[in-house]
Amino acid sequence: MLRVEHLTKVYPSGTEALKDVSFTVEDREFLVIIGLSGSGKSTLLRCINRLIEPTEGRIYFDDMDVTAASPAELRHLRRHIGMVFQQFNLVKRSSVMTNVLSGRLGYANPVMSLLGIWPRSDREMAIQALDRVGIADKARARADTLSGGQQQRVGIARSLMQEPKLMLADEPVASLDPVLSHSILKYLEQLNQEGITVLCSLHFLDLVHRYATRVIALKDGVLVFEGLPKEINRAKFKEIYGEEAQEVRATEVVEAD
Repeated sequence: MLRVEHLTKVYPSGTEALKDVSFTVEDREFLVIIGLSGSGKSTLLRCINRLIEPTEGRIYFDDMDVTAASPAELRHLRRHIGMVFQQFNLVKRSSVMTNVLSGRLGYANPVMSLLGIWPRSDREMAIQALDRVGIADKARARADTLSGGQQQRVGIARSLMQEPKLMLADEPVASLDPVLSHSILKYLEQLNQEGITVLCSLHFLDLVHRYATRVIALKDGVLVFEGLPKEINRAKFKEIYGEEAQEVRATEVVEAD
């Protein structure tokens, strides 16, 4: 279980990205985070694995205080927290296999991995991960020769190498067309059904209704909604997205965070 308590993040510029945010995520949930651009969605996800350091508050994952973890403890925790990024975050000139194997760095011998020497078991695991997302035949290809949808699949396969209990997905389909969006989210849904808890920020509300088991909404860094997708009616939509969005249908695009 993930528990976020009174989380606040203030950037050096003075911008308060998160303001006293609290919520819990049960094991095997597919929790979707929604909100306008700048609402704090990306900051929230990055605070959970401490890619960004929170200013105040506590985050507990499997009853361990992530916010108080030492570097060694944090390294161990991150083995079990996968991350899928909006812009894929691949080493474009490297092969797909090399990118996927980088997800194993938390387990690997640092010197051997730096030299590109990986155990046979890790290489076999990488092929299995690529097979799960349907691109095992691209293992030797350079990452920059792949389509956007294929690159995002590489990102998911890389995260699988961590053997995660929790998957964080930051706008994973923002740069993809609707067909590819469903393809990527179906992979995340499958992982969720296999027991991995998923936290995913999205900006298409039709996708939210299709994939989320529960939703939280942020507005100007404040948690303004927590509940089921079906509870986001016209009035709630207006509350989350503001007066200027009152005529926008719930299936239309809202800017990505």
